Amino acid sequence: MNFEITLPEWAVAELDKLPDAIPNLEDRMREVIRFSRLNFEKGTGGPFAAGVFEKESGRLVVIGVNRVVPSNCSSAHAEIVTLSLAQKILGAWDLGGAGMPEYQLIVNARPCAMCFGSIPWSGVRDVVVAGTGEDVEKLTGFDEGPVHPDWKAELEKRGISVTEGLLRDEACDVFRDFGSSGALVYNGRLGDE
Repeated sequence: MNFEITLPEWAVAELDKLPDAIPNLEDRMREVIRFSRLNFEKGTGGPFAAGVFEKESGRLVVIGVNRVVPSNCSSAHAEIVTLSLAQKILGAWDLGGAGMPEYQLIVNARPCAMCFGSIPWSGVRDVVVAGTGEDVEKLTGFDEGPVHPDWKAELEKRGISVTEGLLRDEACDVFRDFGSSGALVYNGRLGDE
């Protein structure tokens, strides 16, 4: 018994083109948003991407994308794929472990209920978000689930800093384009409604 989630070939090729470090925070988010657009335009998953970077240096660990439909795995959201790849690449299940730099998770949308739960377990010390959960639901039709109403404070209580709204308009452009594309919206128990 085994299961495997892989990045699409285009994402691996795009990662290979990126510099080792992206010092500017907005540039990091631009790359994550670009990957989210490419993912749905190339038909390899939903319009979601995330990246793990060293917070101070901007050293890129990995940018991952949503792989739910191609992998037949409802947990293959961008954050889960990205955090799992980062842990594998770095050889550590705790990205906040002793002697490690502070790792930052950059996401093109506020994490859904499942992905929110994965953040404290991952060990990242910083989260940067573009679009809101309401943006995602309104513009795409995805159901983000019962996220804690004070999700930001819950992360901050656990020593994880949060920045919201970075390049929100650019992220929403991707959600809007996805929403009008007729692409599959895969809400559990709701089919493609």
